Amino acid sequence: MVTAPFDSLSLRPDLVQTLLDLGFTGPTPVQAQSIPVLLTGRDLIAQSQTGSGKTAAFSLPILEKLDLERREVQGLVLCPTRELCAQVAREIRKLGRRMPGLQVLV
Repeated sequence: MVTAPFDSLSLRPDLVQTLLDLGFTGPTPVQAQSIPVLLTGRDLIAQSQTGSGKTAAFSLPILEKLDLERREVQGLVLCPTRELCAQVAREIRKLGRRMPGLQVLV
């Protein structure tokens, strides 16, 4: 079940459960600071070291806001290389694996 470290992020229980299943014990600093801002619909620029959780920091709010009944583009992530694009897509698919109908395209 959902545990306290992620409760403050206001994410859907299925997303929180996926995080727990993936072994996350709580949000990283960039996630804790970014996710609440992004969930309000505000723009954000964040800079953080490699491996600090930036992909989840922007992907989780996107996944939270999706309406899977609407069959149209609802999120767009721009990456400087195809390799990074494929990496980000894999991570989004992994985070959204409990969301039937989710399509992530590169």
